[in-house]
Amino acid sequence: MKRIPILAMALILSITACKNEKKTPKTDAVIETSSSEKFIAKPEATSVKWIAYKTTEKKPVGGEFKILKFENKSGTTPQEALNNLNFSIPISSVFTNDATNTRDGKIKTSFFGAMIDTDIITGTIKVNNNNYLASITMNGVTHDLPLEVTITEGRRVSMTGTMNLKDWNALGALESLNKVCFDLHKGADGVSKTWEDVAIEINTYLRKN
Repeated sequence: MKRIPILAMALILSITACKNEKKTPKTDAVIETSSSEKFIAKPEATSVKWIAYKTTEKKPVGGEFKILKFENKSGTTPQEALNNLNFSIPISSVFTNDATNTRDGKIKTSFFGAMIDTDIITGTIKVNNNNYLASITMNGVTHDLPLEVTITEGRRVSMTGTMNLKDWNALGALESLNKVCFDLHKGADGVSKTWEDVAIEINTYLRKN
């Protein structure tokens, strides 16, 4: 008589186990789902502007490089798309929108022309834990330029930094430029001065794939 309840209990447990097994959901489809969207950096969507300074009052003189060369680079995040991006800038693309049409020539010949490797600037953008820098080679010297970065709308990137020309051994080139611009770089105090710090601004829009 005692065996009947035991067999009944075993049967009930067996049925319950089968019901629980059928209710277990399959998750393979959820695990395999992923986004294929990428961020792509392109040269035609990128600009490089700079601001130099003259006179004791530190009057700004703005300009840009009209040509920036690099291969399209993509990534699953903005950081990945920009990290290890190698670029080159032809010196001939200097443009300052000077009405006299003489300033650009002086910068090319008296400033960059007084350097080693007078035709091109090269560099690499590096990103490490959201810390950005540009490793720039100019005048035969490679030096890191820390960058402040702002990303808006998820794709518009602005990178800014300040170059000190002595870090690229370019103070001799700066003196060469100041000689040909001596009177133009005089302020109200009569002192001719060209500053050694140059503000850099890089803007780009990361396209979708």
